[in-house]
Amino acid sequence: EMSEMSERSKQNVAHGLAWSYYVGYLKIVLPRVKKCMEEFSRANPNLLACRKTWKLHILLPLSCDVHDELEKADSNIQYVTELTETTLARAGTKKRVYKHSLYTIRDEENQLWHCAVEYATPLQSLYAMSQDECAAFSREERLEQAKLFYRTLEEILKGSKECADTYRLIVYEEPEEAETHFLSREILWHLRQEHHEEIAVLEGSHQHTPCTTLDSAEPNLQISVSDLPQPLRTDGF
Repeated sequence: EMSEMSERSKQNVAHGLAWSYYVGYLKIVLPRVKKCMEEFSRANPNLLACRKTWKLHILLPLSCDVHDELEKADSNIQYVTELTETTLARAGTKKRVYKHSLYTIRDEENQLWHCAVEYATPLQSLYAMSQDECAAFSREERLEQAKLFYRTLEEILKGSKECADTYRLIVYEEPEEAETHFLSREILWHLRQEHHEEIAVLEGSHQHTPCTTLDSAEPNLQISVSDLPQPLRTDGF
């Protein structure tokens, strides 16, 4: 009965997607990100001067609108190259390849910033479900699931020691009126924060500045307790 109630209310959709994304992808690639960035930095010392940016920057649009090519989403974002790939045998597939793309982000003063950035691919599934009649997923439900996906993923990663300081979640709500360089500004805000964090560490300061967006307040990600997925067991494990 509890499973049927959860299924009808779609409580476990985002929760399951977040865990699958973590176990099947992030837990594999994130511990290797810094090594890949270090290898690239040795060959290109001027492009990745700030070590705090040696992370995988994960885009989480609450609209679930995921672009296959970042350049088409924002012309200030340009592909540079692929980082060193990781090859593993996975679920019967020999030599499965995991790799990340390095991009350059152009700011308002034509200064170039470099980082590894990609969308959280499970958001494509949420968007596709909202377009499929069989899933009966409304736009409002998609938004709530996107928020829940972010909150769940954030909690999972916070508890993962092997993934500590290897990622940056960039959650945002796109403006109602299209802005040509909205996405690049969102990414740049986080890159600048990381740059300031590195300077603060070098100066011996450990003050933390909470994350907000450049031009607006942080998206409202409040979710009622009743909307959160419930454990199947009652013994706390």
